[in-house]
Parts: sequence; structure tokens; C-alpha cells
Amino acid sequence: MKLKDKVAIVTGGAQGLGEAISKRLLKEGARVVVADINIKKAGETALAIEEESGGKAIPSVVDVTDEKQVAGMVKKAVDEFGRLDILVNNAGILVAGEVTEIPLDKWKKVIEVNMVGYFLCAREAARVMKEQKSGAIIQINSKSGKKGSYKNSAYAASKFGGIGITQSIALDLAPYGVRVNSVCPGNLLDSPLWVDSLYKQYSRKWGISEEEVRKKYESQVPMGRGCAYDDICNVVVFLAGDEASYMTGQGINVTGGEEMR
Repeated sequence: MKLKDKVAIVTGGAQGLGEAISKRLLKEGARVVVADINIKKAGETALAIEEESGGKAIPSVVDVTDEKQVAGMVKKAVDEFGRLDILVNNAGILVAGEVTEIPLDKWKKVIEVNMVGYFLCAREAARVMKEQKSGAIIQINSKSGKKGSYKNSAYAASKFGGIGITQSIALDLAPYGVRVNSVCPGNLLDSPLWVDSLYKQYSRKWGISEEEVRKKYESQVPMGRGCAYDDICNVVVFLAGDEASYMTGQGINVTGGEEMR
């Protein structure tokens, strides 16, 4: 139990990767605030992972672009548990589109959620962590934060910007014992985004089967497989714990060798 008695917030924590991270932090001994724009799903997830692990998890509603809701999320964590040790900024969206076709409002929305939302959550968490003189802020970034992404300029811009925020606020907070790092996953080929949507889209686009789409993406990875939730959770737990006490301002690739910068 590497995070025993720590208090964590996970944004976008109700499903997918956020749910996996929330569950893993709970298993490592942390008390977890499952924060999500879908409060019903956040409540169901908090109850399910609490029953499974025997730990303590509570839901909180948050639109990460809303300053008042973000402040309320952090206040709820502190009011319930007395402190805040870990913020995992996982909430994000992806709207793809070729540069001449993507509407401005959709482009801006990706920036608003992925980059401005990260800033707001980190700012509110930092206000508590500075006073404690301890804490870890972890942004779930992407390999698209390290290199451009085809027909995905808004997402790549938001993730490049996220690494800039990480590096900058890591400098701001280092004197207070607060560490800030990003995790940059590769393609989550078993996630709902791929299984429910992307395989079908690419299959139609390229005229190949969904299994061939998967093999195409796996072939791009030196280690020969997609990124799994456990791969990311392992790094999140490390960065949140004392073993990473000398690491801040980093963008850690979890890509099976697909990205090495």
C-alpha cells in the first residue's frame, strides 16, 4: 500500500482510464475523490470501487472548465478528508478534424477542457498543497504532447500546452515540496474510445477489418502491443509516491517505445 492514508482527486474518474486510476489509488491505500461531470456515474463508480477494495471513495461533480466547480471539488476533498496529497488530472476530450475542416468552436473546446481545465484544477490543488508543503500533481497527457498528430491539431496543441503548464508550475511549486509531472500514454487499444468508435471509423476509412486496424497500430509500437490501463496506473502510483520524491517537471512516456523524446 504505497499511498496509505494519502488523499487523491481523480478528474474524469467515473469511467475508462479515470476509473482504473481511481480503483488503483484506492487499492494502494489512498482515499479517493472520484470527480466527473457525470455525477451519477461518479457515484456509481465510487461505490463500486469502495466495495471492491474496502477503502474510502466519494463522488464529486466537476466541469473542469468551471472555476467554481473546480474550487468546490477541492474544498470537498479537504472538508471530507482534511488534506489533499494527489491530483490526477485525467479529464479530457478529443475532437479530430483536418485543419481546413475542423470548426473553430470545436477546436477551442478541446483547448478549453484539456489545457485550461488542467490549469484550473492544478491551481486549486496547488493552493492547498503549498500550505501543506507537500503534494503531487499528475497530468494524464499523451504521446500527442510530444509530436504532432494527424488531423488532430486541437488535441496535440492542448497536450503540448499541458506539458508547458506542467514544466512551468513545477518550477513555481518546487520550493514548497509540491511535484508536478505528466504521463504520456500511447494508444489505449482496449479502451472504450477505440473499441466503441475508432476501430469502426478506421475500418470504414481504409477498407480493412477492425482486427487489421488493431494490427496496424500494434505494428507501430516497438514492443508490439497497445498501452494498457495498468501500464499507466503503475506510473501514476510511482509519481504519486515517495519513490519519485526527486522528480518534477517531467513528461513520462508510456508508449512501448513508440515515442522516445
